[in-house]
Amino acid sequence: MSTDLLNTLSPTLLMGPGPSCVPDPVYAALAKDTIGHLDSRFISIMDEIKIRLQTLLQTQNRLTLPISGTGSAGMETCFVNLIEDGDSVLILKNGVFGLRMADLAQRLRADVDVLEFEWGTPVIVEAVKEKLAQKDYKIVAVVHAETSTGVMNPVGEISRLLAGTDSLFLVDCVTSLGGIPVKTDEWKVDAIYSGTQKCLSCPPGLAPVSFSDRAVEVLKARKTKVPNWYLDLTMIINYWDGDTRAYHHTAPINMLYGLYAALGVVLDEGLDNVYTRHKTAHEALVAGLEPLGLSMTVSPESRLPMLNAVNIPDGVDDAGIRTALIKEHDIEIGAGLGPLAGKIWRIGLMGHTARQENVDRLLGALKKLL
Repeated sequence: MSTDLLNTLSPTLLMGPGPSCVPDPVYAALAKDTIGHLDSRFISIMDEIKIRLQTLLQTQNRLTLPISGTGSAGMETCFVNLIEDGDSVLILKNGVFGLRMADLAQRLRADVDVLEFEWGTPVIVEAVKEKLAQKDYKIVAVVHAETSTGVMNPVGEISRLLAGTDSLFLVDCVTSLGGIPVKTDEWKVDAIYSGTQKCLSCPPGLAPVSFSDRAVEVLKARKTKVPNWYLDLTMIINYWDGDTRAYHHTAPINMLYGLYAALGVVLDEGLDNVYTRHKTAHEALVAGLEPLGLSMTVSPESRLPMLNAVNIPDGVDDAGIRTALIKEHDIEIGAGLGPLAGKIWRIGLMGHTARQENVDRLLGALKKLL
């Protein structure tokens, strides 16, 4: 062909809600030779990916693996494997991704209750306690890091409300994993899912999930088949575990190379160092925005370091600024969603992006444009 569209792409500083910038070791891994998905060398890579995910998720769960699909596939995997018709489910919603949880559970014909909270504010633990006193739920689900608002929800406190009950605790950690601690076992989370394109700084295409032993028992005790064949963990686990591996679907081999490398980058830096780097970059951004007349949407105690919701001042052209950042400065930031559309920008400091030089570059560009 006379025109190669790939040659029209320019390097972009990804400072939106995802994907994030990808480090060179991950690109190098993606470019490695493709081998068969049942090759013993590839099986060894799969086994190491599971170990690295367990370390990052702070869990001993044997059923810990990446699903072939983006973070939304991880969400669907958790719900579709655990829900049967009529199961009672409580969704704690304070943003877009809580809304998606509710939509998915309803599609699976669960008996869904939604406890709503104002967008830009965290889930109120006392309100959850009152709700749980009224009804027993098979599943209670919450988003740890609400990407649509920049809010961190109090997962540890919610977990304590479920202690001693039969409720399964389901958590979305798509944006939090690799940016702030995710304490799967300490919080007694039964099903958790994430994505690769946020703080793991791997291109989108895989969704880490982990199921507790209790959740696995619920899965094994189902009265009906898992209604989604592609995401049925009762079959997928036979490919990811055991002395012999059973083919289920062709794994995205090179994407798994990339995840293997991305997890290695994070673990080599050290989890505490990674979390500190995100926090430091966030603090630098907040300090630099104030002189520009820009304020944060979320109160300090509930802010995510990796996803910063910034109020758009009156009279400022939301789309115009975002377009100029791309065209004139090769910087991407995100727009607001739902009731926050046109009211906030979402500035991502995720994974490899969370560095002082990137904060300085964005602040310099905003100063010129504003």
